[in-house]
Amino acid sequence: MMETVERKAVITRKTGETDITLKLVLQGIEKSRIVSGVPFFDHMLDAMSRHGRFFLDLACRGDHAVDDHHSVEDIGICLGKAFKRALGEKAGITRFGEASIPMDDALTQCVVDLSGRSFFQYSGAELSGYINRYHEELTLEFLRAFADNGEMNLHIRQLYGENRHHIHESIFKALGIALFRAWRIDETLDGAVPSTKGTIA
Repeated sequence: MMETVERKAVITRKTGETDITLKLVLQGIEKSRIVSGVPFFDHMLDAMSRHGRFFLDLACRGDHAVDDHHSVEDIGICLGKAFKRALGEKAGITRFGEASIPMDDALTQCVVDLSGRSFFQYSGAELSGYINRYHEELTLEFLRAFADNGEMNLHIRQLYGENRHHIHESIFKALGIALFRAWRIDETLDGAVPSTKGTIA
């Protein structure tokens, strides 16, 4: 039987564009505290963390007078690094996760492999409009940065939907649940790394 340990990470990033502090706790029971400076993005990250069964404490000061792009992308970088650090050597994890999640009229499939190799693929509704001030393409920038820095394979198929809010919410909820299914412990592995190579890198 594996010993239960708290898997967590703290990441800070300060540049001329953003100043970010992020704490991640896998299987965290607290309600996340998220202040990205981009209200719609806060809502999406809250949905992702709630359904992904992790606690996220995030504070970001960004150059929003220029654009929200730097903040959203840099948060993706930090969250990806946090997942990578929190998972450590990935002993005993399930490794693969999949979820198909509806949000009213929208349906999205997300598949994750915590493989140690980064790859991101998106297909589906074109994300090129605005939801309030939030540019939809920022979701893709976040996902790409998250997958690259988390060193994971991330495949998202946005199958259909009409309401733009629902499309994005189904993406973030599917991602959260797929991640949870990938990083949770499989007791049958008895602490082994789920790879024929003996390591995930």
